Order: sequence, then structure tokens, then C-alpha cells
Amino acid sequence: MAETIDCAVIGAGVVGLAVGRKLAATGREVVVLEAEEHFGTHTSSRNSEVIHAGIYYPTGSLKARLCFAGRNALYRYCTEHDVNHRRIGKVIVACDESELAGLGKYYDQAVANGCTDLRRLNGAELAEMEPEVRCVAGFLSPSTGIIDAHGLMLSYLGDMEACGGALALASPVLGGEVTAAGIVLRVGGVEPMELLCRTVVNCAGLQAQAVARTIAGVREDTIPPTYYAIGHYYTLSGKSPFNRLVYPVARQDWLGVHVTIDLGGQVKFGPDFAWIDRIDYSFDESREAAFYTAIRRYYPGLREGALRAGYTGIRPKIHAPGTPAPDFVIQGPQVHGVRGLVNLYGIESPGLTSSLAIADHAAALLMA
Repeated sequence: MAETIDCAVIGAGVVGLAVGRKLAATGREVVVLEAEEHFGTHTSSRNSEVIHAGIYYPTGSLKARLCFAGRNALYRYCTEHDVNHRRIGKVIVACDESELAGLGKYYDQAVANGCTDLRRLNGAELAEMEPEVRCVAGFLSPSTGIIDAHGLMLSYLGDMEACGGALALASPVLGGEVTAAGIVLRVGGVEPMELLCRTVVNCAGLQAQAVARTIAGVREDTIPPTYYAIGHYYTLSGKSPFNRLVYPVARQDWLGVHVTIDLGGQVKFGPDFAWIDRIDYSFDESREAAFYTAIRRYYPGLREGALRAGYTGIRPKIHAPGTPAPDFVIQGPQVHGVRGLVNLYGIESPGLTSSLAIADHAAALLMA
């Protein structure tokens, strides 16, 4: 006999916890089901921990709209809930004349997306702001910041639990079925159970498509294909030579090996980008030489031996290599036809920045 609950959120990453918090705050009975033994162990804890300003995304896209709204909401939230963060700013730089056109496109895209606080910089101005960075031009984004991602997830979880929501760890969703009475989920773990849910929000991240395919009644043609891309991060030994984040003009389909600084002052370089066929966080140290080459284009003072292997992160992709990157896919009943179900696919960067806005969007689809 299935236990009846109001709402199940699948996945306790930053987005799943934000969704659980949102629904619990509206008076819903919420259980967040997490397959792992801890929350936020995948994409949410293996990223750059950057609060993005909303510069790169196509105007009008979900990524652009939710990043812009989410950024503003996230800064307010962190201030009100004492989540450690810093509005550190970042400079986007062209290393040589050939990259000026790309830099201009970034600037125009950012302005179109509502970033009104940007400041164009020539080489001399940048040298004054970031003496160790070599470039010919750039611009400053004062609204870019850094955040303690784990602290943010703890805060979302605390808010949800204060409203009566619950987190169930080591509780993988093994399958389910759409029925006239609701959506039945088969949950594994130490104490397997069946839950009859009035509503389900699938925030399973890297496993979102796999979870959706196990629920009988969800149309296969509404589930995107599954691809994975891995990014490596190296850390810099010694004191930071940078005052802000530094992003070079992107090449190929990634933002380049950029500079981030965490709240403890540790400099990280990355991520790079490589397609992989499975979830495997192994660190490929053969990529080190490529990192030195890429970083020295804008930071020629990088000493040999100064890089240390850091960690890897995997992005949930929904497009094949060599094809344009699509928008976030957040599907409500209007798309897949299942009442009470919202599926989130391809929630990569800027998912952390957008988490509060994504939660609002998902909740609104449940009400539509």
C-alpha cells in the first residue's frame, strides 16, 4: 500500500532544495528524495561557486531571465540569511586584438540582458585594476560574486524544514507510474516504499532523464537525450595575484580557463571542457600542460609548478557534441501532459545563481 503525500521533489542539489523550500513555504507537504547519502554531492558542489551577472545567455531565454532574476534574489537572500558571499566583481578580457570582436559581442549581450552596471576598460585601466593580467581591453562586471554553495544549500534546507518539509537521504527513485490518483514513486534504500504523490518535481540533475524514463506514463518524446561534459579545476599555490574573477573571451564551446577566487582566498583555474560518456569524476592530470598554456595567455607570470590538481565537475548536457547549446528545459503538464509533474533538464550553469528563480518558475508551472 502506497503512502500518500502531497509533493515529492527528486534530487537534493541546490535547485531541488530551492524548489522544496519554495513549495514548503506555500504550505505544501514536501519530501525531497535524494539518492546519495548527503545532499548536493554532484553538480551543486563541483562548480565555480560564482554568482553570475547574466552576461552570456541569449536574450529572452530562460537562462538569461532566470539568471538575472535569480541573481538579484540570491543577493537579497544571502544578506537576509547570513549566507557567506562576496560581490567581488569580474573582468572579462581580450588577450589580443583578434578577440576584440568577441568581447564586444559579450558586452552587447550583457546590456541586452539587463546588465546596466558594466564598465568598459582599456589595457591601461585593466593593468591598474589587475596588474598581473595581460590583455588589450575588457570590461568590468561589478555584479558578479562568489558564494558558499554548501552554506546556501544548508540555508535552503533549514528554511524548508522550518516550514515542515523533510529531506530523505539514501532514497533513490527506482521507478514510478502515472495513475488517475496521482504519481506513484517506487523509492529504494534501507526501507523501500511506494509514495502516491499529488505532485512531483524532478530535479535529479545528471540523472533527470533517467528518472523520467522510469516513470511509466511520461512520454518518451518529451525527454531530451543525455550527454555529459567534464570540467577540471586546478588550484594555485600561494597568495592570490588577482583582486577579482578573470574570464578570458571564450573559445570553442566553453568560457575558457577562467580565474575564480573562493571565499577563503584560494585561486582556482577552470573549468576546461571535455565530453564524456558516463559519470566519472576521475581527474586527468595529463591536462595540466594545456592549463599552463591557456592561463599564461592572460597571466604570463604563472610559475612552473604553481598549479595543483583540484577537482572535477560534470555538467548535465542535453545536446550532442558539435550542436548549439539549448536553453534550460523546465517542462510542466502543458508539455508532457502529466498533471502534477514538472521535469527539469539540462540545469547547468547558471543553475546555482538562478536557483530561487527556477524554484518560482517550477512552482508556477504546478499551479498552471
